[in-house]
Amino acid sequence: MALSPWRGADYVGRVQDVTRPSETPDFLNHERPPVPDTVVPRAILPFHLEGRPVRGRLVRLGSLADALIARHDLPNDVSRLLGESLALAAGLAAALKFRGSFSLQAKGDGPVPMLLADCTDSGEIRGYARAEGSPQGEAGALLGKGYLAFTCDQGPDMDRYQGIVAIEGETLAEMTDSYFRTSEQLQAFVRLACRRSPQGWRATALILERVAAQGGLDGLDTEAADDAWHTASTLAGTITEAEMLDDALPSEQLLHRLFHAEGLLVDRPRALSYGCRCSRARLAGVLQGFPESDLDEMADNGLITMNCEFCNLAFRFDRAEVRGGAGRA
Repeated sequence: MALSPWRGADYVGRVQDVTRPSETPDFLNHERPPVPDTVVPRAILPFHLEGRPVRGRLVRLGSLADALIARHDLPNDVSRLLGESLALAAGLAAALKFRGSFSLQAKGDGPVPMLLADCTDSGEIRGYARAEGSPQGEAGALLGKGYLAFTCDQGPDMDRYQGIVAIEGETLAEMTDSYFRTSEQLQAFVRLACRRSPQGWRATALILERVAAQGGLDGLDTEAADDAWHTASTLAGTITEAEMLDDALPSEQLLHRLFHAEGLLVDRPRALSYGCRCSRARLAGVLQGFPESDLDEMADNGLITMNCEFCNLAFRFDRAEVRGGAGRA
């Protein structure tokens, strides 16, 4: 994992710490904050089974999982849930043909009232979870009652697509299966895993989807298609958490173990990278929407501090330089 050369001082060499006030006007400062510059070149391995109505993705975040999760001081089970959501978001985004971002968001009344992970079409991934106290358990116990939303945002000129379902199930994989069944009317298999190893956090997702008969499968009758899907999902169910999280086991070899007798065809791998998109310019724009009285209350010794929940960095702004929204009470 390569780290940017930031160590808390205002400057390291010629590079400025963009979380602190500088001579550059805030609205012009779009520099990347001091976060890990981490890329996993073969993080997503798409595949399909020849002549069968099955396609899938194997997502293995590798060191990227630790770069994303370890920045947050979360209880172990909440960190595990965050890792699973990151792998899941990346796997679902990889199935779409779009320009923009795909997000997974859960809001509930449990001790983890907010969970969010998103991935862009170029593979930039980020996420965070908000926890109250030191909760333990699976996703159902952590999130409580609420909803799970899957959103594809293709920018201001395109309509957003969003599917929302009630939180149902004990695990995030079960909740996702409920989404596929109720919102997409699609058969799917989802297996998620996240654990902290001696090398740091690791997170993985195996996703299978049953596809329609088109695309060379028209000659497959319903019974044969049902049987092929049942066989593939049964084989996928034999995968172990140890296999999913084993850095020494290549993704191609893992898929071969599962599907070598089912016409496995592996597609081109895709990269994932650390993808927090915050900047002083973006946060300064948020501050300008507040009335002057609110900005005065936010200030502490002449500074306003805004935290990016994704990268867990505190950006400081001189109160004297921030102008609130005009005409607001």
